[in-house]
This record gives sequence, C-alpha cells and structure tokens, in this order.
Amino acid sequence: MVSKKTVYTISKTAFDAVIFDLDGVVTDTATVHAAAWKMMFDEFLSQYADRHKKPFQPFALDTDYLLYIDGKPRFDGVRDFLQSRGIELPEGHSDDLPGIETIQGLGNLKNAYFLKRLDEHGPAVYDTTRNFIHSVKKHGLKTAIISSSKNCAMILDSAKLSDLFDVRVDGVDSEVLGITGKPAPDIFLEAARQLKVNPGRAVVIEDAISGVQAGCAGRFGIVIGVARTGDKVSLLKNGADVAVEDLSEVGITGETEAPKVLPSALDSFEEIAHEARGKRIALFLDYDGTLTPIVETPDKAVMPEDMRETVIRLSRYCTVGIISGRDLEDVKDKVGIDSIFYAGSHGFDISGPEGLEVRNEIGTEYLPVLDLAEKELCAAIGHVNGVLVERKRFAIAVHYRLVDLENVEMVEAAVDKVVAAHPELRKAYGKKIFELQPDIDWHKGKALLTLLRTLNLDGKEVLPVYLGDDVTDEDAFRALQGRGIGIVVWDKPYETAALYSLKNPGEVKEFLLKLIPLCKGGRREQS
Repeated sequence: MVSKKTVYTISKTAFDAVIFDLDGVVTDTATVHAAAWKMMFDEFLSQYADRHKKPFQPFALDTDYLLYIDGKPRFDGVRDFLQSRGIELPEGHSDDLPGIETIQGLGNLKNAYFLKRLDEHGPAVYDTTRNFIHSVKKHGLKTAIISSSKNCAMILDSAKLSDLFDVRVDGVDSEVLGITGKPAPDIFLEAARQLKVNPGRAVVIEDAISGVQAGCAGRFGIVIGVARTGDKVSLLKNGADVAVEDLSEVGITGETEAPKVLPSALDSFEEIAHEARGKRIALFLDYDGTLTPIVETPDKAVMPEDMRETVIRLSRYCTVGIISGRDLEDVKDKVGIDSIFYAGSHGFDISGPEGLEVRNEIGTEYLPVLDLAEKELCAAIGHVNGVLVERKRFAIAVHYRLVDLENVEMVEAAVDKVVAAHPELRKAYGKKIFELQPDIDWHKGKALLTLLRTLNLDGKEVLPVYLGDDVTDEDAFRALQGRGIGIVVWDKPYETAALYSLKNPGEVKEFLLKLIPLCKGGRREQS
C-alpha cells in the first residue's frame, strides 16, 4: 500500500526480491526481547556483584541493549555484553539448563523469559509492513525474512505470517550453517542464495544499525532503513540508502495512490457472469482453507458433505479441478469425487476422469533423495511429542502445530540439518509447517497453466476461474491476469493479484451454487 508521503518506490523491473528483517521491521518483538534480556542480566549481575563484593550495575536498555545485543545472535549478545563488563564465563553446552552460569545457560534463560512473555502477550505486527509484503508478492517479487532469533518460526506462526515468505533464514539456520552474525552480511547473502537472486537485484529492509551495515557490506541493490524512533541519520550514516519511519512510505512501481478495494465475488456476481458470457467456465480450487477450514492436523481437514455435493453438481456442467500441495492420492481421497481433475503436490501429479494421468518427469528424479530425507527426519524428530512427519510423493511436510513451544527450535534445527545435507531439496513454509521440496522452479501458477494446456482449455473460448486462500495461490492469480478470474478466500484483506474475494469456505459454497446455473446454460444434467 502506498501512502501520500511515498519516499521511495521499488522498481519491479530493477529488483527481483525483498529481504526483511523480523524484529522492528515486521514485528514489534524488540521490546519483548529487551525486557527478557534485562530480566536475565539483572538477575545474573546482582548475584555476581554479591559474590565479588562489587556494586550492582544493572543492564541498561538505552545503551547496553543497543550497543551489544540488538540484531545479534543470542549467544553473541551474551558474550559481547559480558566482555563489556569484564566478565568471563565458560561457553557451556546447548543443553545447559536456563540460569547455569555459562554463555549457553544465560542465553537459554533469556530465551525462557522471552517465550513466557511472548506466550502471555503475543507478538505485535506492523500492519503497514504486512500490507507492504502482500504488495511485494502481488507484483511478483520474491520475499525472504531474516532474524538472529531462534524463535523466528514461533513468532511468525503466532502472528500468522509464516506463509508470506519464500525463504526464511533465522538463528537456527545460522547455527546449523555456521552463518556469522551481523554486521557481517552473511545472513542476507544466504537469503539471496536461497532465493536464487543476485544481491545487486535484491532490496534489504532493516531497522538496526548492524543490519544496515550488513546490507551495505553485502552490496545489495538498495538498503532501506526503518527508523521507528525517527533517528534516520544514524541509519543513513551506517549504510542505508533510504531511511523511512514506516513502510507505508515505500511503494512498488505500478501501484496507485489509492488501491482499489477488492470486491466480493458474491456481490459482483453479475459482473463475473458478464465476463463469462459466450465462454465455457473452467473452475480450479485450492483444498485446505478453501473447501475446508484450516485445522490442527491435515487428517482433520474433511470437506463437508454439502460442499462435496455442490462440487459434484457443478462438475456436471463445467470442468472442475483441484490444485493442492497435498499428495495426489491424499487430496483425491479427501475429496472423493470421480468426475473432477486433480493436481497434487502443487501440480507434479495430475489425474482425472477416464484414466487421465500426467506426471511431471522432472519431479521423479527427486524421489530417492526424498525417501532418504524422510528416514533421516523420522530418526531425528519422530520421537518429539506432537510432531508429524507427513510424506507426500514429491515433498515432506513436518507439522509442528501440536509441538511444545520450547521444542520448535529443535524441530527446525533437525529440518535444517537434513536440508543442508541434501542440496537438491529446499525448505518451504506453511501454517506451522516446514516442508522439504525439490529445489526447482515450480508453483501453483505453473500447475494451473499445465492443467489448462493438458485439458485443451487454454483457448479464448474458455474463462478460467481460480479460488484459493493462501499466499502460494498468488502465483495462480498472477498466471490468470488478463485471461481469467482469481478469487481470494481470506479473513482479513491484504494486497493480492486476485480480482475478487470471499470471506470463508461458507461463502465459497454460496459462490459455487451461484455458478451452477451460469455453467448449466442449455446443457442437460447428466446422471
């Protein structure tokens, strides 16, 4: 979203990706982190002062936090602050109990305090940043999130932001991959590597001095500093090319000053009917969140019987297909309708009536490494209470919705180690899911276009319509621009490439029912 005080506009022809820092740019967890750091250090410093007969000098948020902690990996922060006070402690071990007087023990205590506070209050999200990220994705730019925090996954999940980013490099990744912390540029360079973009064609958005220094050192195309407190000068002096107080001041080429409010597909049905006049409708649907509500575990995502009956009726008059990240056999079993087409694993597997079967041969090359990765994951985290390792044909989904908060970091570390050992795979994200996928350029937009070609539905006499609820569906919405209709299913508006919106699966069913007479025309229903 662009405000009237736009300071800088990102050209979508000059850049391929935007890399966001987490704390201070996307979420306001910096204050929670700072409070946890102060609680931990004041407790330690008080005890240390008593033992050594020295005056107690508390941890200062306005100086110590900014100088030694902000933007750095957790244990680096512990080391640097203690060094500033002339205190030496042993390194310790990663499993040191919180409070043990080692670098690791103090870091673990800080994390325990942070998790407790975050669980009690939740993370605050900058809505203008959320809108900006959707706008970035709407215009086809890739996105990455970086953070020195090992709690990045949990924070994004709590804020319902997990699926907004194509790549995530956090404190867990840094430890597994040996990434040097800021002001070194390594974490940003790793994000660019995973995005497969040249750093010179990527934008870095940071709020910390160490972060803008890192972006500058990595020679990224543009470094935007976010000065929440209004101190733009410090960010500019340390490497920021542009400084703003909020991301509402940054726009994307092609945006308008007043973005059009996305109309309801129900309220605008006559407009859709006019667009469909003289054409055959080809309808494609996402499954989870579109035909069913989002649930705790994938096995509980059962399509209501009235929704199934609606889809069956509709399939008698027009082509209906489902494109899902689920395995082909899984989504076919969940839907249970023989008269429609299915694209499982985001389109690697396609099947339909009368024995139609199309398999992406590129994906089959990855089956052996997926088999091996599945075994390694099960051995590493199969014992963790609440974790579910779901093997799909062309992917492995690690569900951690039911995992205790303190164990999420361990689960992610195990996933990172497996990905690092198998460069043929990449790590993707969903709603409380880590997913291992073949590291190739494939998404729902390409799956949709493949289906249209396979079914001979790519002519001008056909109007493709796609319904989806996830950020991964944006690729499909973009694929239909100028040739079809994209309808997003959401509970909260954001920037999207779709043309219309629906609020929930209930409204999806209502829309599908309205489509039946439109598709039916003069055709006689088949039994």
